[in-house]
Amino acid sequence: MKSAAETFQPLEADDPRLVAGYRIAARLGAGGMGRVYLSHTQGGRPVAIKVVRPELADSPDFRHRFRREIQAARRVRGAYTAELIDADADGTPPWLTTLYVPGPSLAEVVARRGPLPVQAVLWLMAGVAEALEAIHGVGIVHRDLKPSNVLLAADGPRVIDFGISLASGITWHTATGAAIGTPQFMAPEQASAGEVTAATDVFALGQTAAFAALGEPLYGDGPSVSVLYRIVHSEPDLSPLPEQIRPVIARCLAADPAERATPSEIVHWCRQRLGRDADDGAGPAVWREITGPEVTVPAPVPDPTPAHTMPLIARPQTARPVRPPSRRRRVARIAAFGTACALLFTGLVWTVVEAGEQFRRIGGLATSTSTPGASPRTSAPSKGLGTVSGTGRRTPKPSDSPATASASPLPEAHPLQWLDDKHSLYIEQPVDRDDAKGDIRFVCDANSCALSSDTSVITMLYTGKPGATLDSCRIALTGATGHRLPLAAAAAGSEICVKHPSGDIALLVIQVKSTALADKGSFLTADMTVWRASA
Repeated sequence: MKSAAETFQPLEADDPRLVAGYRIAARLGAGGMGRVYLSHTQGGRPVAIKVVRPELADSPDFRHRFRREIQAARRVRGAYTAELIDADADGTPPWLTTLYVPGPSLAEVVARRGPLPVQAVLWLMAGVAEALEAIHGVGIVHRDLKPSNVLLAADGPRVIDFGISLASGITWHTATGAAIGTPQFMAPEQASAGEVTAATDVFALGQTAAFAALGEPLYGDGPSVSVLYRIVHSEPDLSPLPEQIRPVIARCLAADPAERATPSEIVHWCRQRLGRDADDGAGPAVWREITGPEVTVPAPVPDPTPAHTMPLIARPQTARPVRPPSRRRRVARIAAFGTACALLFTGLVWTVVEAGEQFRRIGGLATSTSTPGASPRTSAPSKGLGTVSGTGRRTPKPSDSPATASASPLPEAHPLQWLDDKHSLYIEQPVDRDDAKGDIRFVCDANSCALSSDTSVITMLYTGKPGATLDSCRIALTGATGHRLPLAAAAAGSEICVKHPSGDIALLVIQVKSTALADKGSFLTADMTVWRASA
């Protein structure tokens, strides 16, 4: 299991300290949609807060998707899901809060210790199948069940992240018609953009269980297009799996959705194989052995203390009768008050006059006195500040106005952009083009693929931390001159900065890269954010 320092990362300068009344204690992670933070309820219970990236929050389409995620999560209740506590799709920025699950993801555990024992895989399948029963019971299809969306708490697994969940019976695809999900854990009908049902999640459960037992994806790694091809057109090789779990995984991975096991059947099958352990509640002991000791969760952030902890005026120890002041005292107090006001007014006037003189001297507007008898006209006016009269006073121009700080450019979000040999991107509106003549093109030859532009400078960020900003792109683009970026080192989550001659700056966050077949069917999808006139 991760150490406390790895699990609970310190807040950085651009992290919020307060979100909708929740005081932020630590950063838990970040992704393409936003950042996740640790906070606590008023009663001290730890929660996870997902805060949407500002540029995505400006997209009405994204807010619609996020609102749908909230609605789906509100309807799901189950022992093996992370319960939604609070949310606001219309907030600035949008956010949602779920119970914090103190445990690593299945992906992290397998990466650290390798394949899980058969008993643990049976407990995993039973818990996740029960979570799917709760999800499907309210008409929701998860659509992105995978090892990183299964957290292993001390008392069992938790299914999280309904970011692309949909109510059953609703058909929805991206603007490009691309399938949604993670390629290695898709079902055949999902990979081919067919009808997605509850059986689709069962296929993903079979793949997730196989991953836990093997320590690697059942259909192998590699380019997404190759993995998807194998899922759609080939039968999985189950021979490397432990013999005890092959039958149930085979039922989950049936090509025909109608032939797949139901979550209820999976729970029953796993409990039969667990035998007395299932009735005696031996699951927590299995998870403690796998995940190790729990990491101590940081304490809630206290409310800020008031500036004064003691009353400014001490209370009298005993009550005494208050006697009104005499007439002489009242007259003296009024006179003293008037004198104080007069002195204060005189000081203010003197300060304003002195500040004006200082301002005129600093701005070079005062009459020159370096040479005795010199004419006041020897003081040349500062450029753009109007003229200077013979008395040394500046005559303002009609266009003069107080200086104001220029507002930061607002980001424009363009999620899920598709690039291939027939689709390109244009920095100016409209962004997506149905030809290969845009500012940003996806080009491939027999050996490799790249992003190319005749007009814009392109560079990749190598900070190691997701969540690029306009400032980080400005820094990365300083001195950059390249108009072609090879994609060999790029992967999902890679961040690419682009500077257009107009001064517009764009950020591309890769979602899916498929370049195995360099000149046959390769493509790239990315979320794009544009800041106008920012260079």
